[in-house]
Amino acid sequence: MRLYLSSYQLGDHPEAFTGMVRGKKRGWVIMNAFDGADPQMRRSETERQLVNLAGLGLTAHEFDLRTHDPESLTTEFGEPDFVWVRGGNVFTLRAALARSGADALIVDRLRADSMVYAGFSAGGCVLAPSLLGLEECDSTDDALLLYGAVEFDGLNILDRPFVPHLGTSDHPERESLTQVAAAYAQDGKQYWALRDGQALVVDGSSVALF
Repeated sequence: MRLYLSSYQLGDHPEAFTGMVRGKKRGWVIMNAFDGADPQMRRSETERQLVNLAGLGLTAHEFDLRTHDPESLTTEFGEPDFVWVRGGNVFTLRAALARSGADALIVDRLRADSMVYAGFSAGGCVLAPSLLGLEECDSTDDALLLYGAVEFDGLNILDRPFVPHLGTSDHPERESLTQVAAAYAQDGKQYWALRDGQALVVDGSSVALF
């Protein structure tokens, strides 16, 4: 299994990501954590992600989960060398993954080690066993409006919650996520704590914070 989960954007060590990508270095960008955003902002952010990845020598195109269902997904998804999952609202992202069937497909691909899963913020959070607690940071309203349901089960790839934007981050969600982390600690739950610039990197049996 290969994961590169950054707190914010590409982080300070994107070479840890690109070093794990095999093949022709072609993949998908998943923007569905931004489904509730202004359409123009979503387009602008999509272009930003594609440009950032191109700067690393990676070729990517958007794979919009809104246009797929479990029947069409596998054929259209193909065999990417990586996926890059942008942050945003973790509940909107989770709902899009569930409705399209991409949650099961991604878990299967990761267990088969056929691609790298990379992303930041909500893109890492969604891999936890559970998303409970993150409603203190991300609203569930867009997921309900757009998908008619709120999923609190994560993809269960990580062994604990992923909490970004901590420490000295100037991210607008730092305060709310600090409270989420404190609640986890009070309940005796372990969690991955990341400041902006850091990334959790999993490469087979190797697990490290960069």
